[in-house]
Amino acid sequence: MLSGKNNETVPTQCSTPEERAAREAATQELLQRRERTSDDAERQALIDQVVELNLEIARGIARRFRARGAEADDLEQVACLGLVNAARHYRLDANTPFIGFAIPSIRGEVKRYFRDCAWTVRIPRRLQEVQASIMAKLPELQQQLNRDPTRAELADYLGLEVDLVEEAMAANGCFNVLSLDRTSDVNANQTLADLVAAEDDGTVDQLETVDMLQPVLEELGPRERRILELRFVEGWAQTEIGREIGLSQMQVSRVLRKILADLRAKLTPTQAVA
Repeated sequence: MLSGKNNETVPTQCSTPEERAAREAATQELLQRRERTSDDAERQALIDQVVELNLEIARGIARRFRARGAEADDLEQVACLGLVNAARHYRLDANTPFIGFAIPSIRGEVKRYFRDCAWTVRIPRRLQEVQASIMAKLPELQQQLNRDPTRAELADYLGLEVDLVEEAMAANGCFNVLSLDRTSDVNANQTLADLVAAEDDGTVDQLETVDMLQPVLEELGPRERRILELRFVEGWAQTEIGREIGLSQMQVSRVLRKILADLRAKLTPTQAVA
């Protein structure tokens, strides 16, 4: 727990929507102060507080990559670097919760670590540098455009030729091949083959999505939240929802489309990076 404004304690490890909302509110207050100050030392101190408040997010993402053969301490340091970058570059006018910007920034930094430090086929140093630039600047451009940029837009933003950007992006994904007989870093009695799941486990992804979605849902009015609950939690048909809240089926359909479009617009920049 951290001491927040008015000596209130702010949770750093959150397990409930209320705790996540309190952490997000405290983070936003720190970021607003960061925006207002012109003192470099104070600005850095505020960024440090944002990082400390959200450190568990970075650690949780680092843990997801531990079975890929990298040292746990290295992964955590890289994830924390992604969190620091998110705290520095987050824009208050982006209309996106901080966690929605931080999670893909952290994950992108970790994935870049694997790409930069674990090449199976050595590509030219220039392409590696271009890839590093893409990973560093892509979240900023996505947040500005509220969508994925075209390769021409990305090249223009980086001040590079389109062909060079396309070549660098085409070389993505060259990881070192690890033996499945290698001992796991998580459990010395297991090999990497023991950790390969029969199918993808989306539990952690779902938890991250809930973390990003919760603050956005709280911005909706009571009627909109009720419609979402009836449709996607209770599984009601649109005609049943209409009878419940006094709207026609067509009106319910229009309201749902608007709600989902608004949610998608707010979350698209983060999902694209993730």
